[in-house]
Amino acid sequence: MILLRHGQSEFNVRFSVAKIDPGIADPHLTPLGHEQARQAATALAGRAIARIICSPYSRALQTAHIIAGARAVPVIVNPQVRERYAFSCDIGTPASELARAWPALDFSHLDEIWWPAIEEPHAEAGNRAARFAGEMAALPNWRETLVVSHWGFLLALSGTRLGNGELLDFDPTAPPPPNRGQAPTGPYMPPPGRP
Repeated sequence: MILLRHGQSEFNVRFSVAKIDPGIADPHLTPLGHEQARQAATALAGRAIARIICSPYSRALQTAHIIAGARAVPVIVNPQVRERYAFSCDIGTPASELARAWPALDFSHLDEIWWPAIEEPHAEAGNRAARFAGEMAALPNWRETLVVSHWGFLLALSGTRLGNGELLDFDPTAPPPPNRGQAPTGPYMPPPGRP
């Protein structure tokens, strides 16, 4: 399958300058974030994509919407691929509000408050990533799936730190990365824009 980290968000911009959580809940994409999503859509031209699995956070939904519009493929909202809850940007939007904002998408399977109430431990995010990889590996056409997600979840899933708008091919049937479920080691140096 193909992994894609959402485009740059308003939170990413503010955090990258001050290195302090700016308190922006469920931020939207910046103009650069929209451009990164369009660039990802261009980079995916010619790739077989049968579905887009997307996190319910607005920045991921906006990214997926741009790509789905270019590809005419269904977007499946899946809270399992949401970000590891650790910053204000990981406070989501209630499911009923998302349904009003995105009437073409199905949010009926989400709890109204679908994000955790407290910070999610790295091990729990790793377990969530492992469950998702197992579910995807069971699909006969997992190679035709694009997953639009977030820095922390994609790190737990693949062991790779992705920048905004960056794509990665990922085999869910391969052995898991050795760091799945562990806090990032060494100096905490996420890609630009991600706390």
